[in-house]
Amino acid sequence: MGPVIGEILPLAVGVAISPVPIIAAILMLLSPKAKGASVGFLLGWITGIVVAIVVFTLLSSVLPAQDESGSSPVRGVIKIILGALLLFLALRQWRGRPAQGEQATMPKWMSAIDSMTAGKALGLGFLLSAVNPKNLLMAISAGLIIGGAGLAVGQTVVVIVIFVLLAASTVLIPVVAYLIASERLAGPLDSLRAWLVNNNATIMAVLLLVIGVAVIGKGIGSF
Repeated sequence: MGPVIGEILPLAVGVAISPVPIIAAILMLLSPKAKGASVGFLLGWITGIVVAIVVFTLLSSVLPAQDESGSSPVRGVIKIILGALLLFLALRQWRGRPAQGEQATMPKWMSAIDSMTAGKALGLGFLLSAVNPKNLLMAISAGLIIGGAGLAVGQTVVVIVIFVLLAASTVLIPVVAYLIASERLAGPLDSLRAWLVNNNATIMAVLLLVIGVAVIGKGIGSF
């Protein structure tokens, strides 16, 4: 189980370090309906991650297992394709980053966060975690690893829980911390939001590049 956890950790970090949902969570924490919206968003974010990783783990388990030589060509091809897609997304993020001195732009839906209810925030969190292309690629890659490891059911559950907790941590920690000490965190959260807005594209480009190369390497190693 240890090696499997080691393989999925970078992918969980890839989901966790997603500036857009972190920014959305911070904006909700600074909105008039902070508690309801932020908790709803957190629940949606976690639910989306759970659904994605469980579905792709189950689908991965039906793929051909390793042969006697330890190779798994089908899984290898899928991993290489996933890695290539991650590199493509990295290139798009890098080319789409704002020029020096240019103001970074964020999705238009963020302007509606101030009036967002808990229900709408839950739906938004689910969409950002389960339907986001980058997160889907990470979930598929992690599912391939978990589903193909031949773990017992209990071990699989433990690995999935670890993946979900780490992937959700960057939204979970600010929300919980704000609910405990809202007055102290308002200023630091706003500063963090501004920094993430300005560096969103660069962060994602570097992250996707590193993980894409790693996934391709795992795919090549499957032959």
